[in-house]
Amino acid sequence: MSQNTNQSFNGIWNIDFAKYSDGLVPAIVQDDATGKVLMLAFMNQEAITKTQELQKVTFYSRSRKKLWTKGEESGNYLILKDIKVDCDNDTLLIKAKPTGPTCHTGADTCWNEKNVPADFLFELEQIIVDRKNNPSEKSYTSSLFEKGINKIAQKVGEEAVELVIEAKDNSKELFLNEGADLLFHYLILLQAKGYSLNDVIAILKDRHNK
Repeated sequence: MSQNTNQSFNGIWNIDFAKYSDGLVPAIVQDDATGKVLMLAFMNQEAITKTQELQKVTFYSRSRKKLWTKGEESGNYLILKDIKVDCDNDTLLIKAKPTGPTCHTGADTCWNEKNVPADFLFELEQIIVDRKNNPSEKSYTSSLFEKGINKIAQKVGEEAVELVIEAKDNSKELFLNEGADLLFHYLILLQAKGYSLNDVIAILKDRHNK
């Protein structure tokens, strides 16, 4: 059961706060873009209402006995995207956009996982980002970033032509390898331009929904 975050949460769900002795329900936080589970905390009705008002995820601290907005000290907020309640009306799923690391240790998640989608392309993209931000003399990717946008764009063009040539032949291995080369260099070009794979996916999703 999902509800638009621009509407009031009060009275929308029959959340069973009385099911637990402390009147709190578990709230699982998931990154809206990557699907990664970021953390687990607890909420009461006041925390839910505050979350809607601020559009920043707010919990109830069992140790401090008061509300706390995630990021109020660190600046690493969780921007609210959606809230769902489970089939038993006693657990919340919060979908949010993190503005920084979620865990107090500085990790992306409280399980010390990288906050990237479970897809190798996104993992590869993060490697490319690292090669850009932390260049190495031994890295081919770093050398492309050093040569600049024109060289990177040229490589994408070359790989595209090679893929077209292989498409006219019947070698599966050569065709797929050229496709991999083109995709790899396109990911580099995206980073060089300041964009990401998610930006392209968002456009594809928007086209699909029209």
